[in-house]
Amino acid sequence: MSKYFISAGIELKDGASLQEAESGLRLLAEQTQSEPGCLLFEIRQNLKEPGKFTLWECWTDRQALADHFEADHTRAYLARDLTEVAYIEELGEIGQLTSKSAA
Repeated sequence: MSKYFISAGIELKDGASLQEAESGLRLLAEQTQSEPGCLLFEIRQNLKEPGKFTLWECWTDRQALADHFEADHTRAYLARDLTEVAYIEELGEIGQLTSKSAA
């Protein structure tokens, strides 16, 4: 089975409620974990800067992640406009790039 890993950083938008973001992100994580194609979806909060969050995600493939953004619960969270994406990283196994280039 192929796997598609990403890490993303999101930050509270100016003027948004931290409590609303926290409860919304908890619900989003809970609902996302039962989506087809979702192997891992965790959200962690920065202990020194509570308005910053890191998402750790593993999907069966890129299409599963694309489908996640079409899910009703994802659209509902995004419509609340509480956080914004600071970065997205596509991740792979250690040595994945070097082993492909050596082949």
